[in-house]
Amino acid sequence: MTYLLAHGDVVAQRLGEHVLLVAIALAIALPIALPLGVLAARRPRLGAAIVATTGALYTIPSLALLALLVVVLGIGPLSAIVALVLYAQLSLVRGVVAGLRGVDPALVEAARGLGLTARQTLLRVEFPVALPVVLGGVRLAAITLVALATVAGWIDAGGLGTLIFDGLAEHHTQPVVVGALAAAALAIAADAALRGAERWARR
Repeated sequence: MTYLLAHGDVVAQRLGEHVLLVAIALAIALPIALPLGVLAARRPRLGAAIVATTGALYTIPSLALLALLVVVLGIGPLSAIVALVLYAQLSLVRGVVAGLRGVDPALVEAARGLGLTARQTLLRVEFPVALPVVLGGVRLAAITLVALATVAGWIDAGGLGTLIFDGLAEHHTQPVVVGALAAAALAIAADAALRGAERWARR
């Protein structure tokens, strides 16, 4: 494409911003989701409320949530990152819950019989066994965030969405196409990389 050849540096910059938005959001979301997932797996009633809450957050339209956050936090990357962290919780928490509930109870009993504490059993037995499923949740969250981060261009948060929204405003289709294709390629790359991590964890 002529636009990509002429503006390769701009596309690379927006791609880097996009990756950074997703990476920061995941780095913040994971430490929140892990204890929530453990709590949800351990206490089914509370777990149902936690999963329902994360599901409710996920159903909020992205533009509506960004508009609300802009009122509180202002225009820019901060509002986008907060929105992405909230949207990531559903996939991450469900992954942790499914992974921990899928651990064979006999393994847990054997670990307790060897004198491991509940914390040691969680870290040394349950999490390693649950890791492939947990990584599946991370993969789904990453793909979701790549898509949603595109909308962040609407609030001047950078990323590939900036190409799309600027192109639409200027009635210029080439940056729209380049931005959309780059976002799709990034999602595919993230999916492939994390699928590889899942296979490695299973081995």
